[in-house]
Amino acid sequence: MTSQSRSIYLLSPESHEETISLSMIEFQVTADHIDYAGCDLLMFTSKQAVVTAEAIDPAWKKFPSIAIGSATRAQIEALGGEVIFSPSNFYALQLSEDIILFFADRSILYLRPEEVSYDSKGALADAGITLHEQIIYKTNCVSYPTDHQPPDSSVIIFTSPSTIRCFLQNFSWLPSYTAVVIGNATKIHLPDGAQYAVAEQPLISECIKTAKEIAKQSRF
Repeated sequence: MTSQSRSIYLLSPESHEETISLSMIEFQVTADHIDYAGCDLLMFTSKQAVVTAEAIDPAWKKFPSIAIGSATRAQIEALGGEVIFSPSNFYALQLSEDIILFFADRSILYLRPEEVSYDSKGALADAGITLHEQIIYKTNCVSYPTDHQPPDSSVIIFTSPSTIRCFLQNFSWLPSYTAVVIGNATKIHLPDGAQYAVAEQPLISECIKTAKEIAKQSRF
């Protein structure tokens, strides 16, 4: 990272070149089976949900899927699943509107983490659509000693609300930090007054691209 003056920390469990890996979360499977009763369509909102479903019951691939995000779609297809819809804009209200428009007559099973940033079930219920849900994994925080805290002026990539929550459980937020967040649903969990940028697309690669641009700039 010799071409930039500020360190880039990536808090995702994935590691990438040109960043310092500081994973804040780990995943724990919470289900021993998947209940497909009455459902004819699956919904995944993360790559990890697909990986977890595969570990629990590979029969999920018998059902077509809605994939939220390009990384999720790629994981479904890599494991042999079928994606029949992947919205271009999958944030909050837009996702609910797409489901209402295209899938009001389908019975959807949302295979999800314990915590979600948006209540899809509640939004769809307002439109008279029942979204079945099953929690199949949860996210736990990784603990670090204080000497692992990123130094002043670091650029820190947050890939989910959980990575923010877990970071703040470990370390204090320094005013000289700049956050790069993967989307608006993550942004709202930042500390008040935090300097931040939102990646142009909700991809880790885009977060890193944005972080590299910021890292070349002086903090003050």
